[in-house]
Amino acid sequence: MDLEQAKARICEEVDRRAGTLIAASHDIHDHPEENFAEHHAHDLLARLLEAEGLSVERHAYGLDTAFAATAGTRGPMVAVLLEYDALPGIGHACGHNIIAAAGLGAGLAAARLADELGGRVRILGTPGEEGGGGKVFMGERGAFDGVDAAMMVHPADADLRWMTTIAIHRLDVVYTGRSAHAAAAPWEGRNALDAAVLGYVNVAALRQHIRPEERVHGVFTDGGDKPNIVPARAAMHWYVRAATLATLQPLKERVLAALRAGADATGCDMQHTWLEPPYADLRANAPLCELYAANAARLGRTLAAPEAGHEVVGSTDMGNVSYLVPSIHPMIAVAPEGVGIHTPEFARHAAGPKGDAAVLDGAKAMAMTVADLWLSPEALARAHAAFEAAAT
Repeated sequence: MDLEQAKARICEEVDRRAGTLIAASHDIHDHPEENFAEHHAHDLLARLLEAEGLSVERHAYGLDTAFAATAGTRGPMVAVLLEYDALPGIGHACGHNIIAAAGLGAGLAAARLADELGGRVRILGTPGEEGGGGKVFMGERGAFDGVDAAMMVHPADADLRWMTTIAIHRLDVVYTGRSAHAAAAPWEGRNALDAAVLGYVNVAALRQHIRPEERVHGVFTDGGDKPNIVPARAAMHWYVRAATLATLQPLKERVLAALRAGADATGCDMQHTWLEPPYADLRANAPLCELYAANAARLGRTLAAPEAGHEVVGSTDMGNVSYLVPSIHPMIAVAPEGVGIHTPEFARHAAGPKGDAAVLDGAKAMAMTVADLWLSPEALARAHAAFEAAAT
């Protein structure tokens, strides 16, 4: 079977499962589950893989809602990644139901042809992307050992070659002061809320003097109990983001200095905890991007390079995967231009006609890219060369 025949067969395999894939997308959308609590999605996806004859390792890599399945006995190993966690309050406003169903379709189509084409595919269910870092833990426990390339597709309001990703580390801060009656003896108190407010203002001033690609944003999670009690405790949760893991570290130190100053000014103490794991920036592999873009074009989707005013900026644990193996994270249009992810409107589109089309097109484009890597040693070599160059 030559490459063109393989790609035609792959598209047929996805189309043959279209009803199942779209139903899976809608089912996950109707049952939103947050970080590491994706039991419904885990069981549904594992069951659909098993129905096709694949052996599925449920609760894989020490994570209750991760899974893994492999097909093929020889040749390059390509990983297809599925996400399926949701956001609090607004459900699948990031469209992870589409990521799951498209990855399922790509994995099943590739698995069907793996032995004929002389390749291997690893289908990975990766929980907890929305801050939990499931892929990071899976990588530390061997999920990407022996993998030649990894891919997933993410919904957006445009077809883009990659997501503009920045590294992130999350931070919890607790200020401790001393309670007092706010009217009778306020001088006996040390106001932890004042410490937190001053720390927040300090970070706000810092924002003038950070790079355009850097982001610092936080919320108060505890501000005291009653106005007539000087708050003995206040707390905040912060996201600190920078272009790369390397440039993230000095920004983290500047943020901490600003927050500590609030404690120093009010006579309070401050404790901080960096929440593990940090997310790396994504090193989009250019040769893999080219392969995926060409396959998407066969389906009528022209992928643009992100540019100012027309890009999706965020952080993902797929960035950590891209430090381990050649990886891509293209964006697929499921909503009208201007409808941003993490909004209620985007959640509606994720289960609409454009979302359903993205499931099938994403599955086909990824599975055809898997075939490129299986049948073209030169393509795989270019991907590996680009990965090595990015690491230097």
